[in-house]
Amino acid sequence: MGRMPTGWAGRRGNQRKAGTREDMTDPDGDPDADLLARIGMGEEAAFRTLMAHKLPRVHGLALRLLRDSALADDVAQEVFLRVWRQARAWRPGAARFDTWLHRVALNLCLDRLRRRREVAVAEPPDQVDPAPGADFMLARDAEARRVERAVAALPARQREALVMQVYQGLSNIEAAAALGISVEALESLLARARRALRQQLEDLRP
Repeated sequence: MGRMPTGWAGRRGNQRKAGTREDMTDPDGDPDADLLARIGMGEEAAFRTLMAHKLPRVHGLALRLLRDSALADDVAQEVFLRVWRQARAWRPGAARFDTWLHRVALNLCLDRLRRRREVAVAEPPDQVDPAPGADFMLARDAEARRVERAVAALPARQREALVMQVYQGLSNIEAAAALGISVEALESLLARARRALRQQLEDLRP
């Protein structure tokens, strides 16, 4: 299982060979267990189904952290390449597949941020205005851009915690596992992030 099946909808760029294999573990009742087992046996249809379900969240995480559509495409592609290559190594264990997936995506994002050596915070990611020309939508868009910039300006670990728990919808336990920290440490990061955002966005509060 070397080459990823066709059907990748993102941007195709240079792929970096996977390094250290992350542990793919899974508790009883993981909703992705059946798909992973089928992918491990080389079933391309199962892989496409999993990718259809998970790609928007993985790409959204990468875009929010990297603030670069092309880099987000590359990260998402590499995440699913690793899923395809490593599915056969999956085994029941302590973490859900979704937590593993987020951890891999986060690590790839951090790797690219280290290479870039700075996080661009001035320009928000591309957004589509569902009602262009409407004044109230323009106002809402301006507020959303302020929130995006405020989140991007947070210290890295606070931003990662907030993205995992709030934007990705992970539980505290899942977000902490993905970040490799304790739940208490996660809650501390979230509290500091929310306090900083309240201070920066005070005028937006009703």
